[in-house]
Amino acid sequence: MAIETIFQSEIFTKFALPFLLVFFILFAVLEKTKILGDKKQLNALVAFVVGLIVIGFVFPKEVIENMILFLTVALVVMFVALMLWGFVSGESLDKSILGNNAVKWIVGIGVVVVVLIALIWATGADNSAINFLFNQGWSDAFWTNVLFIVVVAIALAIVLKTGKGS
Repeated sequence: MAIETIFQSEIFTKFALPFLLVFFILFAVLEKTKILGDKKQLNALVAFVVGLIVIGFVFPKEVIENMILFLTVALVVMFVALMLWGFVSGESLDKSILGNNAVKWIVGIGVVVVVLIALIWATGADNSAINFLFNQGWSDAFWTNVLFIVVVAIALAIVLKTGKGS
């Protein structure tokens, strides 16, 4: 029989981690925005109560647990990608890629799309949403047309943008 550590126990993974995540994120947001004023005690108390409310209900707690899994994998992937970028290029991202505003917009939109997909997966709505969007009689033609329109729009944007400089 495998020995269970404190980090593998259900008390830690199902209650302590979601509570701490909600508490610290909410406390940081309240401190930064100063919605409740400058009193740290009030911000801490509100974050504490909201954290307890969140872990008191099953569905929000499960969504947070699933998002923690996604967040850890995403952070590891980003860290490895940034390390590889640093080894290969030898310069910072601000000087090479992120100095371009178009790249910042593309990365921002990509992050929003990935977070939305992760949220749909974490809430368990993915099966019905995927079935509705991709397994219908109309979906093949619809997504082919959407892809075609997106490709044409990107091509037009590139042509119009490069045509202004001439």
